[in-house]
Amino acid sequence: MTSKERAALRAKANPLEPIIQIGKEGITDNLISQIDDTLDTRELIKIRVHLETAPMSPKEFANQLAPKLDAEVIQVIGGVIVLYREADEERIAEKKKKRGSGSAKAKAKKKVKIKGLRQRQREKEAKNPYAVYDRLNKDKNKKPSRTK
Repeated sequence: MTSKERAALRAKANPLEPIIQIGKEGITDNLISQIDDTLDTRELIKIRVHLETAPMSPKEFANQLAPKLDAEVIQVIGGVIVLYREADEERIAEKKKKRGSGSAKAKAKKKVKIKGLRQRQREKEAKNPYAVYDRLNKDKNKKPSRTK
């Protein structure tokens, strides 16, 4: 990557907020998979390293993360790491195949139709023919409202 490309990416990363945080746990498998997924969707991300609790310096974290993620370190300033990886459509499609076509929760979700009072009454009357008389009696027993 040339210095001009790196400078352009630094300029793009300037307004971004850190999405991922590294703390006392350091680099874990979950962290790597989370960063990997984020790089697939965003290409350019900021990572905050909590300097007080982290076991290593931000530069050491950046140097360990970059080869594992096939990403490039754009800059490390203070406790913030900026990583860049160009989106690879083949890799993203391969990950989606491994995961399946979606979560089981999304598959199990069914459409719910909200029924109104009249619709519920019609269904009740269709099941029970005497329900018609319940409705008629209810209307007769209503007291007229008083108005002043």
